[in-house]
Amino acid sequence: MIDFGFDKIALIGAVALIVIGPEKLPRVARTVGHMLGKAQRYVADVKAEVNRSIELEELKKMKTEFEDAARDVEQSVNKEVSAASAEFNAIGADWASDNTYGGSGHDGASPSVPEYKRPKKNWRLKRGATPQWYKQRSGIRTKAQSGAARVARFRPPGVKRP
Repeated sequence: MIDFGFDKIALIGAVALIVIGPEKLPRVARTVGHMLGKAQRYVADVKAEVNRSIELEELKKMKTEFEDAARDVEQSVNKEVSAASAEFNAIGADWASDNTYGGSGHDGASPSVPEYKRPKKNWRLKRGATPQWYKQRSGIRTKAQSGAARVARFRPPGVKRP
């Protein structure tokens, strides 16, 4: 590439000053600067486009490699699952032939599955993050009471209400 040093640039500037003249030199220098800027932007755009196309090709290669690896994993998993299911079926057939209904205390009914019981919680109530057992152990009140209810609760026996 052409190497411009300070001395060559000064020589070109002196020749341009003589040939173009001092009145038109600033306008010509501005125009040359704009053209150089456009040329640099064009070169940068071409470089970016080439880099994008190279990256696109690399991404396509990576995609195909990833798809091949995923296909291999899927095939190996399917093979293992089919082998395991065949083994389970063989075990189930052996178990069924060994445990015939009517013998060895089996009454022929399928094993009972416990019925689902809904937990005894009121899901509409907002609950705090502190566990109930901790509140009870540390003496934190878990239920809000009115003042009258508290007085009635802790009133000594034998004292009547006014």
